[in-house]
Formats: sequence, C-alpha cells, structure tokens
Amino acid sequence: MISFSSELLQTWIISLLWPLTRVLGVIAVAPIFSRNSIPNQVKLGLGIMLTLVILPTLPPMPQFEIFSLQGLLILMQQLIIGLAIGFSMSLIFAAIDVAGQLIGMSMGLGFASFFDPSQGQSTAVNRFLGLLAMLIFLSLDGHLMIVTAVANSFVTMPITATGGSINPMKIAMWGEVIFSAGLLLALPAVAALLITNMALGILTRTAPQLNLFGIGFPITLSMGFLVLALALPGMLKPIEKLIEQGVTNMGQIAVPKTLAPGQLN
Repeated sequence: MISFSSELLQTWIISLLWPLTRVLGVIAVAPIFSRNSIPNQVKLGLGIMLTLVILPTLPPMPQFEIFSLQGLLILMQQLIIGLAIGFSMSLIFAAIDVAGQLIGMSMGLGFASFFDPSQGQSTAVNRFLGLLAMLIFLSLDGHLMIVTAVANSFVTMPITATGGSINPMKIAMWGEVIFSAGLLLALPAVAALLITNMALGILTRTAPQLNLFGIGFPITLSMGFLVLALALPGMLKPIEKLIEQGVTNMGQIAVPKTLAPGQLN
C-alpha cells in the first residue's frame, strides 16, 4: 500500500510551486506569451508543462514551510526574477512600438488611432511594425530563446534562500533602448516627413489661397507610406540586433551571489 506523508507532499509542492512561479512570471510579461488573445488557462498549462520539463535538471530545493516567512520570500523572489526576465525582452517591442507611434503621428495618423487591448492607444503604423517584429521574432526562434533563458536562469540563480540578487539599476538602464532604438528606427521616415511638412509650409506661404488641409494630409500620408515601404528592408537588421540584445539582457538578469553588481559589464 502506498502511503504519503505530509513532509513528502510538501516537498512535491515546493519542487513544483517555486519553479512554476518563476516560469509564470516570464509568461506574464514576455512577448508572444503574454498576449491577451491567449487564454489564461493556456498560459497556465504552458507554464506547468515547461516547469515539468525543467524540473529534473534543478538542484534540490530548500526545505522551508510553504506558508512560512522564508517560504513566502522565496516565492516572491522567483516571481520578481521571472518578471525581470520577461520585461527585459518586452523592452525591445516597446522600442518598436515607439518607432511606429513617431512615424504614425508624423504622417497624421494620430486622428485614426484605435484602442489595442495589449498596448492601449495605437496607430496603424505601430500596429504594423509590431506584427512585423513579432514575425521576425518567431523566425529567429525567439520564443525558444526565452525558454532557454528561463532554464539557464535556474543555473545562474538557483532557488535558494540566498541564491543571488538582481541589479535593478541595470534593468532601468536598459529602458533607454525604448527611446534610442525607437527614434533610430523612425528617423528616416520622420526626417522625410519633416522635409515634406516644411515644403508644404513654404507652399502655403507663397500661395495662401491653397487649402492646406485639403492637400496636406494626402501628401503626408502618401510620402509616409512611400518612405516606410522604402525603409522596411533596412529595418530587418536593426530589429534582429534589438532582439539579440534582448536575449543577451535576459541572460544577464540572473546575477550569481558571488558577483557584485558593480562587476557586471
């Protein structure tokens, strides 16, 4: 007859709960996995499946009571680590979203914005660039890179009471990619549209009888779509480098305890 003790049951729960918390933290904010179109039941099932795959490779868990103070602190630590790993990759897609917003506003598409459940107010251009970046991300096996980064994080930062630390300032510094990379991606289209608007301004001053609103919007829209079509092939390499940078950042989230934050490059 098979008998189960409370200690054995608690060990099983701990072995599943703490890794699952880190994996679900990644799924909650990582690109592709965190989309609102994916049901929560699917996300939970995916998290359990990934945890069961990773579980045999993990070292023994610290033996603490689940509802003790130390156990709750470890649980919160795993959640923060998972959120940090997913957040470091979501910054890349936020930069692409900023680029689309800048291009769309310069084209005059701010009047045609709509509500995107995953991003709030959105224009057609940044929605298009987001879908394009998602396709590039999937073509580079970015979803598998996220899973690999999560599995490697259990090696660099194991589940222990004093396993390691996260450098929050380093994560905050990565936030600059939202503005720098977003502006660089949008710069060709924004510069061309700026020149177009300057030309329209000069034309209006020389011929005041022209209806600026009647001819301005079609010209800026046409010029915006033309420049965007010409710039799309050149955006492939920068977006790929941004995704590679996001993968590198995910690997640098987990800081071993033996390293001080100042020793990181």
